Amino acid sequence: MKANKLTPNFEVENIKQTVAFYTENLGFKLVMAVPESQDGIEQTFAENKEYVYAMMQKDNVELMFQRSDTFKNDVVFSKNLPVGATVSFYMDIEGLKELYETLKNRNLQITELKTTWYGMQEFYVKDVNGYILGFAEKTE
Repeated sequence: MKANKLTPNFEVENIKQTVAFYTENLGFKLVMAVPESQDGIEQTFAENKEYVYAMMQKDNVELMFQRSDTFKNDVVFSKNLPVGATVSFYMDIEGLKELYETLKNRNLQITELKTTWYGMQEFYVKDVNGYILGFAEKTE
C-alpha cells in the first residue's frame, strides 16, 4: 500500500455554518460544495440552497465536511454515534503565535498557548461541531 494523503471528512450539522467558522477563524477557502439536490458541484454557496458537502483548503491542508444525514448513510460505522470527536486534528503550522493572538480574543473554546517537553508550542481550539483542532510550531 502507498498512502498519498489524508483528508479528514467531518460529520457536521450545518455545512454553511461550518464553512463560515473555518473561513472566518482559520482562513480556509471553500474549494467546492454539493447542494442538497446532489445534482452537481458548486464553487460558491447560493443563498437559497442547503448543502450536504463542502471541501475547504488552506495551503497544503484539505478538510471535508459532510452533513450528518448523508454522512451516516455513507459511513455506516457512524450510525448511532454523536457528532464531535475523541481525536484531535493536529496541524504543524507557521505563525502560531499570531494565530493564537487572533483567536484568543474571539468567543471560542481555546486552550492556553504552551511549550511542550517535546519542543513544540501548541494550543487547541474546539470548532462549532465539537471537533478538536490542534495547532503547533517547533520552538526555536
